[in-house]
Amino acid sequence: MYRTLHWWLLAIAAVLGLSIYYAFPLQDRINLGLDLQGGMHLVLKVDTTALPAEARADATERALEVIRNRIDEFGVKEPSIHQQGTDELVIQLPGVTDRARALDIVGRTAHLEFRLVADDPELLKQAESGTLPPAYERQTEDGHPLILERAALLAGDALTSAAVQFDQSHFNQPVVNLTFNALGARKFADLTAKHVGRRLAIVLDGKVQSAPRINEPIPSGEAVISGSFTPEEAADLALVLRVGALPAPVVIEEERTVGPLLGQDSIRKGVLASAIGGALVLLFMAGYYLLAGLVANVALVFNLLIILGGLGLFSATLTLPGLAGMILTLGMAVDANVLINERIREEFKLGRTLRQAIANGYDRAFTAIFDSNVTTLIAAFLLFQFGTGAIRGFAVTLTIGLLASLFTAIVVTRVIFELLLRAGWLKTLPMRSFIGETKLDFVRWWKVCLAVSVCLTVAGLGYFLSRGREAYGIDFTGGQLQQYAFQRPVEMDTVRAAVKTAGVADASLQLYGGSSAVLIRTPGDTLAKV
Repeated sequence: MYRTLHWWLLAIAAVLGLSIYYAFPLQDRINLGLDLQGGMHLVLKVDTTALPAEARADATERALEVIRNRIDEFGVKEPSIHQQGTDELVIQLPGVTDRARALDIVGRTAHLEFRLVADDPELLKQAESGTLPPAYERQTEDGHPLILERAALLAGDALTSAAVQFDQSHFNQPVVNLTFNALGARKFADLTAKHVGRRLAIVLDGKVQSAPRINEPIPSGEAVISGSFTPEEAADLALVLRVGALPAPVVIEEERTVGPLLGQDSIRKGVLASAIGGALVLLFMAGYYLLAGLVANVALVFNLLIILGGLGLFSATLTLPGLAGMILTLGMAVDANVLINERIREEFKLGRTLRQAIANGYDRAFTAIFDSNVTTLIAAFLLFQFGTGAIRGFAVTLTIGLLASLFTAIVVTRVIFELLLRAGWLKTLPMRSFIGETKLDFVRWWKVCLAVSVCLTVAGLGYFLSRGREAYGIDFTGGQLQQYAFQRPVEMDTVRAAVKTAGVADASLQLYGGSSAVLIRTPGDTLAKV
């Protein structure tokens, strides 16, 4: 540390600068989840009437997965998507501002077909007289009538990717470039070779996007959809084609704006409680460890900045579980500083000089700090790997916070002490001690402690299992979604208190469509109680 101090100062300055850059302004940099900011509420009905009986059973589940993948690619973080009944999907998208675009991406079927254009002019006359054979269909392209063969020669399920490109020959007009899989590429090469000179219509959701003429065989396994697209429209079309078509059309039955899952009142109380708790921690550290506590407080503020900067850098979404992860990591950062300060205190008792006590304190506390953080990092990695939605948000926030905690507790505070020592401003490092020296022989009683720990663990696990489904929340068991409309605006505190009085403690409340309608999610059948 002594010889490389200038490099550590540069590292700290760089981390601080990047954290501030990516964290502020908070309202532009930090994405909030549905539980903290509200968003868009949709109810979709999956129309399976045109599907064969064997395909109807899991059509809603397949539609849910396709829509989930579309929303993920659209960039909405931490959406809420679940099935309601047998053929409905409830979707909530936090912070969505472009409502029309979101509706188009979610609701578009994206059924893609390649169909030949009939070149017999008599068929067009038959279409106008209403005698068109059933093997053909009348369509239009830019207002001009076309007769298409109903049989599709290739469909969207043969695609591997779809991407936006710009056509240099048409003033950089956006187009969507399609790439087929191996089987689709062979089929496309065969049909273009077989039908040179004919027009091939690209049909999306029953509408002709373009109908270019096949001038030569196309063995590359690629095709292009052109049209009067804006770059945004082309990007959205590529997105839905890349993800895949819905198994059946969906109908938007309800679309509303909803408030935060927690309610503004709960958010305000949570922020206030966090602020009070944080202030008390800072006061305790400064009052108990004096100057060492103030140094630790600087590290805690730095830690918070790094977490916010990390969330902004990775475009992560801050949800309630993520906020819990942030508080947890700040608590671990306090714990790390307490370990260091107590080790320094012990070194003073052994007669070390100030510089020796600080150096030894950091060296001997490092192992305990590193081990505790690494084990928690492993748990965070597993949560991110196997979790979804808010679980992954918690894991991301926890990981950023743990790395920040290691950096601030071991590097930042050490550099501050070194600077104070070099400047000659640090002559002694007094600390308060409210509890005198204790001499408890814990090792002697290890068998008793182990037995008590095992008993408590078994008892707790047994009680948990004995509760059955009551031990699980609505995320695991499902439940009921109830909607209530009031004649005048209501306070969430009042509704929450009434639901709790009715004996439903695990309900989730959310305003929607204004302040006079409430969604209530409850585990199990609680309709009679509520």
